[in-house]
Amino acid sequence: MLVKVDEDLPRATVQMLRNSGYEALSVTEQGMGGYKDPTIWQAVQSEERFLVTADKGFADIRFYPPGSHFGVLLLRPDEDGIRPVIELLERVLTSYDLEALARTITVVTSRGIRIRRAGT
Repeated sequence: MLVKVDEDLPRATVQMLRNSGYEALSVTEQGMGGYKDPTIWQAVQSEERFLVTADKGFADIRFYPPGSHFGVLLLRPDEDGIRPVIELLERVLTSYDLEALARTITVVTSRGIRIRRAGT
């Protein structure tokens, strides 16, 4: 599965995804650091990638309805820092194959994982 990691996440998330068998690239690796969200979104869709981000704007179903894109995984830690983000991603990777989350908006917090599918 092709995955794009937004620039708001630590570099370690890219390596974690690669170690889990995903073809992951970061926005910064592609020289897109600092680009506006619409430009990032357009690149993610043209590359047919699943987006992993901490930017809650990408989880707005009014603009990014589930089923209309390749998928969004939103990591929402309760506290700042790399470790809380890594822990949330570990939680997802031990519980799900990202393929099962394709075409959804999935929000992960310390309280749980919420999956929004098309029509829900």
